[in-house]
Amino acid sequence: MSKPFDMVLFGGVGDLALRKLIPALYRAFREGSLKEGCRVLPVCRHQKDADQYLQTAHQALQQYLSDGEYCSSIWTGFSQLLRPISLDISVPDEQWEHLSDILSSAPQRVRLFYLAIPPGVFGACCENLSAKGLISKNSRVVVEKPLGYNAQSSDEINSKIASYFPENNIFRIDHYLGKETVQNLLALRFSNVLFEHLWDAKSIDHIQISISETVGLEGRAGFYDETGAMRDMVQNHLLQLLCLIAMESPNSMTAKNIRAEKIKVLEALRPLSGAKVDEDVVRGQYMAGEINGQKVPGYLQDLEGDASATETFVALRAHIDSWRWAGVPFFLRTGKRMEKRCAEIVVQYKKVSHHVYGEDAGHVIPNRLVIHLQPEESIKLVLMAKKMDSLTTELQPAELNLTLSDTYDSFRSDAYKRLMLDAAANNSALFIHRDEVAAAWAWVDPIIEHWRETSDQPKPYPAGSWGPQEASELLARSGRHWFNAK
Repeated sequence: MSKPFDMVLFGGVGDLALRKLIPALYRAFREGSLKEGCRVLPVCRHQKDADQYLQTAHQALQQYLSDGEYCSSIWTGFSQLLRPISLDISVPDEQWEHLSDILSSAPQRVRLFYLAIPPGVFGACCENLSAKGLISKNSRVVVEKPLGYNAQSSDEINSKIASYFPENNIFRIDHYLGKETVQNLLALRFSNVLFEHLWDAKSIDHIQISISETVGLEGRAGFYDETGAMRDMVQNHLLQLLCLIAMESPNSMTAKNIRAEKIKVLEALRPLSGAKVDEDVVRGQYMAGEINGQKVPGYLQDLEGDASATETFVALRAHIDSWRWAGVPFFLRTGKRMEKRCAEIVVQYKKVSHHVYGEDAGHVIPNRLVIHLQPEESIKLVLMAKKMDSLTTELQPAELNLTLSDTYDSFRSDAYKRLMLDAAANNSALFIHRDEVAAAWAWVDPIIEHWRETSDQPKPYPAGSWGPQEASELLARSGRHWFNAK
């Protein structure tokens, strides 16, 4: 970003802002990506929160930054960028005039409006921005997922935003797309003939995409019980990763070309509805259990309710009906209160067609490419090799491992930092177009509708496990198994 910009952070005292966005902006300032003169305006609903904001942000940085990142002198400089204001975004009163006065002092600047607020108030916020004349030709809006609860509500929200901002100024964020390893996935595929020639149904047996969390509701009980894992994780994060894994090479790495290829993948997804949902989708709900030696309550206890059919776990088998992927199953899985926190993609290759070594050489396992997105970022290729300390021919798996934190020890990846800077620079390549959102909901909605129409309840699984047994059976029916993070 070559010029200073103004960022208005609606929901400035929310969990997302304090846990992710403020630390990301601090990192951008520390590395020199926030130019002198940039202003960050956290919006607080109450004046008391605005008065105490610098102290609140300071505490958040000390809590959420990694070891060695916090520096008091850097905080002093960064804090001078923060201009907290008090504003009720749903009420068009004189408080908006204060925001207008601040922004009008630099009318030609890029204005980045980050809506870290519930989607239900996106429209009111944009309406008031427009009514107060705060949307300039250099204004952009960043919106968080999930956009709605189904295709209809999502379209209504998108239409409301679109009545005030043109599509090329709307940045729908999915922070997984900003992770460096996800970008390395594209570089791996489209810059290495070795992989691209082995990236289809002729070579690949199946692909797994897993995002697991050890946490429960984290104070989001009301929101989560109305949303569930399918809307919260599958409809956006998992399907976006699926698109990057499966899409064809774009003509160039522009937002328009990448979007076109991702939409082709979403439109080629084989529909799941009716009995196919029962066959290919497993939903679960965590019970009381133990994680890292600590006992944790079940979902209903966290919810403080007697009953709920909301899923905290989803595993499903998907197929992409295209020449490249015909017959290759994609297994997607996400859950809360799982054994470990991780996000990874596993590309499982087919077995060798002929075993030239005898049984005494050992079992030959198929090659496997493992892309770790969190907690660490790495790319690992599992190959078969001869044991070096044996005179006889004994085979064993060997790993080629690129751990980015070791290779780039001075670099700290931060997806939100990258995406906020991209939005300020008007680079939408890593953001989601409205058409992608619509295509994803069109595939997810029939699954949710089938659950609503049936009386089946989510399968129980103990907290600290890898989900219900039915999720393992989903793969076992075809002789496969989940590769759980170690």
